[in-house]
Amino acid sequence: MQTRNTFSWIKEQITRSISASLMIYIITRTSISNAYPIFAQQGYENPREATGRIVCANCHLANKPVDIEVPQAVLPDTVFEAVVRIPYDTQLKQVLANGKKGGLNVGAKDIHFLKYPIYVGGNRGRGQIYPDGSKSNNTVYNATASGIVSKILRKEKGGYEITIADASDGRQVVDIIPPGPELLVSEGESIKLDQPLTSNPNVGGFGQGDAEIVLQDPLRVQGLLFFFAAVILAQIFWFLKRNSSRKFNCPK
Repeated sequence: MQTRNTFSWIKEQITRSISASLMIYIITRTSISNAYPIFAQQGYENPREATGRIVCANCHLANKPVDIEVPQAVLPDTVFEAVVRIPYDTQLKQVLANGKKGGLNVGAKDIHFLKYPIYVGGNRGRGQIYPDGSKSNNTVYNATASGIVSKILRKEKGGYEITIADASDGRQVVDIIPPGPELLVSEGESIKLDQPLTSNPNVGGFGQGDAEIVLQDPLRVQGLLFFFAAVILAQIFWFLKRNSSRKFNCPK
């Protein structure tokens, strides 16, 4: 009976040890951060390049400010707050993928918080370029050739087909404009290479920032305070000793 109780006690202790070890592993293990858009996850394994540039900037070409506030130093076992500000006009409308107008999709993507640096990127609206390099309908479309706009065909589902005839050799180039951007040219108009054919519908942008947090050792802070206190006390005692010696040496 006693042997059976001893075996049960050993089994219980082993089970507790395994459970505690597993719990510590789950709590302390570092997980990979995937808090960045699915488009970027498909094209980039790491959301932050070696140069410090966040990969969202490869598709969101417009520049907009973003701000992050964190405490400069924190103590262990303390809770702190990181404030991310992404200013934008809530009344602005952007061009959606279907060519209609809609609200801005705004998001802050905290990329890494593994050690002490914090990198933050803030998107406003849709990007101008997809990860495969193709343009979205949220950007300017330029003429791919110079010449005369001979024909503008409006598609049933939205968008345009612009035919440009080169006056020198008669070659015709067709530029496809997706639904969304507003057309700036008309038939019979003479245009140059890379001249904008549409307006710029983009009202969003991307910004990034970074900050650092210093994990302070309480003993170092206490040691610094003790050093300051010792210096102040030494100055006070030296001042009192000097005054007392002056009074003692002063002739009556």
